Amino acid sequence: MIRVLGVDSGGSGLRIALGTAPHGRPEAVRTAGAVRTGEPVRTGARGIEADHLLAQVVPAARALLAEAGGPGPLDAVAVGAAGMATLGGDLRARLPAALRDALGVGRLALAADAVIAYAGALGRRRGAVVAGGTGLIALGTDLATWRRADGWGHLLGDCGGGAWIGRAGLEAALRAYDGRRGGSAALLARAEAALGPAPGLPGLLYPRTDRAAVLASFAPEVAACAGHDAVAAGILAAAAGHIAEAAAAACPPSGDCRIALTGGLFGIGEPLVGPVRAELAERLPHAPLVAAAGDPLAGALLTAAALAAGAPHLPLDPRLLSVSHP
Repeated sequence: MIRVLGVDSGGSGLRIALGTAPHGRPEAVRTAGAVRTGEPVRTGARGIEADHLLAQVVPAARALLAEAGGPGPLDAVAVGAAGMATLGGDLRARLPAALRDALGVGRLALAADAVIAYAGALGRRRGAVVAGGTGLIALGTDLATWRRADGWGHLLGDCGGGAWIGRAGLEAALRAYDGRRGGSAALLARAEAALGPAPGLPGLLYPRTDRAAVLASFAPEVAACAGHDAVAAGILAAAAGHIAEAAAAACPPSGDCRIALTGGLFGIGEPLVGPVRAELAERLPHAPLVAAAGDPLAGALLTAAALAAGAPHLPLDPRLLSVSHP
């Protein structure tokens, strides 16, 4: 048996799992233990901070190894991180040697969070995956190259993602507080119940380094109002349009394309998933929407197991999926 580690680093924290698989059968990888942290990895002047990720991953990995029968080298590790494509320079420079020294890692895959989401949802099949959580990105492949849409962060994009929905909901709440058009009394009531008096919202949000996660925490409140509030329903309808647009841009241009939705965003249920389904049927009538086989953490384990068996099962790309043998 081989032992591998998968890491899913997102806007709301990290999930780390230890997995085992028979030699030569990466698709049979199974989770042997998992932990979750509540603190997102910090982003600084050098991008995603390697030291902060290592401070969370290494102790968790050692604990998982101890629970599974004792310390020992890992055959491969796959780290999927939100922002890897544009902010992953520090991780690429420092993680290979650091994980080798700390955990005896034989092979390391560094991936964008959308890549491990794709691996978990569709495995080695052509298509497109929309990964929605605090942010949103669509990624597609014909198994030779990647096509990416959005994933530009909550200030420049991530349209239709959790922070986008939450920000739109809070804007509607403040419009209601001011008495401006486009406001929602229902969302104002939800905002004040969840976050405090309306005038205090800027002071609550602007200084925080995790403000995207705080914004995203309001997305379920928007969904809860959508059944009886036209403004909330309109926000989710607009989000669905952005999500379908990203999926269409990421689909391979020729041949079959199946689409999967993955990530915590879609856990808010039918108020969002229903409009997304309708938008996809209109824009991409020949691309079936299929259930995701697994989540991004399962995709990280599968990516690590495939690397331990010889090579990743999805296309390499300098920004989206790279491997090293420290």
